[in-house]
Amino acid sequence: MNATYKVKVNKDFEYTIDQEEVSKTDIIQTSDSKFHLLDKNKSYHSEIIQSDFNNKKYSIKVNSNTYEVDIADSLEMMIAEMGFSVGASKQVNSIKSPMPGLIIDIQVAVGQTVEEEDYLLVLEAMKMENIITSPRAGTIKSIEVEKGDAVDKGKLLIEFE
Repeated sequence: MNATYKVKVNKDFEYTIDQEEVSKTDIIQTSDSKFHLLDKNKSYHSEIIQSDFNNKKYSIKVNSNTYEVDIADSLEMMIAEMGFSVGASKQVNSIKSPMPGLIIDIQVAVGQTVEEEDYLLVLEAMKMENIITSPRAGTIKSIEVEKGDAVDKGKLLIEFE
């Protein structure tokens, strides 16, 4: 499988790159944090100034310019596309529909306390039942849909207090 990454530079520019593109780049490590790159016959000297490996955030100096770089892999991109976020499940305050569909069951009520992974509702999409579970422990603040509602992708379903 060819891994794909979304790279955000200085929070302004986004690039999608894959493992094949990376393998075509000639990279030589010259020290613990310094590299020499040769890409399309252009030479680049780079250095990793700061790295937060767990959050995939880096500060990189290329030639004489410094860049802030965030990297997301295929799984993180898919989770974000569904309206969730990686590593921040304890901070989720609302659940949005990950796809268009039909609400066929709601198992919670406003004011109810739920635990992480508790069954909240069922969204039918493309003749498949998708069980939406709670991303965190908390109390249901509001339910924005009713059984039988048709929803679009991104529609607010449930809010937490």
